[in-house]
Amino acid sequence: MPELPEVETIRLQLKKYLIGHRMSDVELRYSKKFEGNSKNIIGGKVTEVKRFGKALVIDLDNHYSMVIHIKLTGQLIYRGPNLKNPNTLSEKVKDGLEGKHTHIIFHLDKSGKLYFNDVRKFGWIKIVKSEELKVKSDFLRKLGPEPLIDEDNPPENILTKEKFTAVVRSTTIPIKVLLMDQRKMAGIGNIYANDALWLAKIDPRRKSSSLKTKEIDNLFQAIGCVLKKGIEKGGASELSFVTPDGSEGEYQNHTLAYDKEGEICTRCNKGKFKKIKLSGRGTYFCPVCQK
Repeated sequence: MPELPEVETIRLQLKKYLIGHRMSDVELRYSKKFEGNSKNIIGGKVTEVKRFGKALVIDLDNHYSMVIHIKLTGQLIYRGPNLKNPNTLSEKVKDGLEGKHTHIIFHLDKSGKLYFNDVRKFGWIKIVKSEELKVKSDFLRKLGPEPLIDEDNPPENILTKEKFTAVVRSTTIPIKVLLMDQRKMAGIGNIYANDALWLAKIDPRRKSSSLKTKEIDNLFQAIGCVLKKGIEKGGASELSFVTPDGSEGEYQNHTLAYDKEGEICTRCNKGKFKKIKLSGRGTYFCPVCQK
């Protein structure tokens, strides 16, 4: 599932492409994952694109907002005047735009379009009044604090080192499982949890409460490091992720531990990356230098 860096990459592009556009129509080809009245956003002008953990919020000037979660295979792709020369559409956009996996088309003024594609149909879109955003969205209301990745655009609920330390010390569940609990801290998923733990030299199976102060500090810094690197590389296009211009991210070519089963650890040059399952998720670590 796309994580904070992937969704932030989407946000940054949509902010560039959508702000100033007006919604002229909503074409619902598959409405089961669309909640709310589409008429409430028609005529509204996009004023802001925000991110909360792994979710996006598009604000309109008519006091309505769109809450979007792309889940496992969702894609948001823009075509219009604010993207003059789009790159060749990634092959991960199955059947192209307006194919059988295009479930919603937001028609914009100036002949613009925002396509919502989703092969697995797990993603969802919800229309709510902007002032009721947290009240009407259970997903947003239950999110924990999230890491600070941009000092010029801080999240509403920042995961400070103090908050992070308190959460880590409060439970005995495996540290990797804790990192991926969106109620405890928002935005971190499987890829970046694996890489942050490798960077911090911490065994993902360790009980969270067993981490010493220095280890907690190192892990807190490692989380920020891998998330920022993910954003720098445009996210990871391991499965279906593409950016709104239709391109792929590159972080999958720069992972530190994720998906490296059997490879020699690039840090200690002794251990081979091992793969296990923690809470049903593939977990990669070096058994020699991650303690």
